Amino acid sequence: MDYRPLGRTGVQVSPLCLGAMMFGPWGNNDHADATRIIHRAIDSGINFLDTADVYSGGASEEIVGKALEGKRDDVFLATKFFMPMNEDDPNQRGGSRRWIMRAVEDSLRRLNTDYIDLYQVHRPSPDTDVEETLGALTDLVRQGKVRYIGSSSYSGSQIVEAQWASRDRNLERFVTEQPPYSILVRGIEEDVLPTVQRHGMGTLTYSPLGGGWLSGRWRKGAASAPTSSARPSARFDMTSPANQRKLDIVEELARLAEQSGMTLIELAIAFVINHPGVTAAIVGPRTMEQLESYLPAADITLASDVLDRIDKIAAPGVTVNPDDNSYGAHELTAQARRRTRP
Repeated sequence: MDYRPLGRTGVQVSPLCLGAMMFGPWGNNDHADATRIIHRAIDSGINFLDTADVYSGGASEEIVGKALEGKRDDVFLATKFFMPMNEDDPNQRGGSRRWIMRAVEDSLRRLNTDYIDLYQVHRPSPDTDVEETLGALTDLVRQGKVRYIGSSSYSGSQIVEAQWASRDRNLERFVTEQPPYSILVRGIEEDVLPTVQRHGMGTLTYSPLGGGWLSGRWRKGAASAPTSSARPSARFDMTSPANQRKLDIVEELARLAEQSGMTLIELAIAFVINHPGVTAAIVGPRTMEQLESYLPAADITLASDVLDRIDKIAAPGVTVNPDDNSYGAHELTAQARRRTRP
């Protein structure tokens, strides 16, 4: 497996990043089996792991921490904070200094490590200055608890604002961005990917299979169901014209994959990691079988004619169902778009 530079950090990572969202009650709650999957990924050459405090209420981090005993130095370990960890406490979430300082200690304990390689803010906050978040994260880097910091699901303008704030205030900067990206969710090609490239950031993209749509389980006349309650229901509503369009696209992509001598899964993941702005695709297996189906994609380079045919099937820069975008969650609400009377 070839390795790639993570932005301008000097760190080399695998083109596949093992996502741990499915380890724990949200997906596979068999800790021994999850550990075997993690070890198999590392043995295959994957040296990049991503999790989050919110995944299964912290259970994912605990599973990863136990699995990495004796292997911690072999991987570049990333986790995230921001999402609510206690629905009854409004301060156990977000990007405030107060919460970040507590959240990092909780993650370090669950991960059974004394440092986190990449600590990412899971979402932008509409009510917290980015300087507040960057200031706290800068202190964590200087304390040695965190090596690098990154963002997730930021828009192009939010990425630029954070980079400017870091330079203006002499703070650590986000060295990575983690956006959604797949053949069905190509919105980031227009703005986010050019922005991260311009600022020398690494990009670890999530949902390369479109939340399962490109796994082969979602086909005309045989639509499946989400395997995890963590999946937003709107993305799988079969009464939605946009989701019906996705089924049509999947059929065309399946034929293209077969004609190209690969599986639909391999085509989908190879498409993502072939983009020059993408460092790694996060693959989140629930089973060993799923992991094995992802691994061959790391060594596939799609021919230009295959990429051209994909562009005709799913237009560049377009997300087929806007509900699949994870950025713009605050900006595109009715309340944010409509002027109210005083």
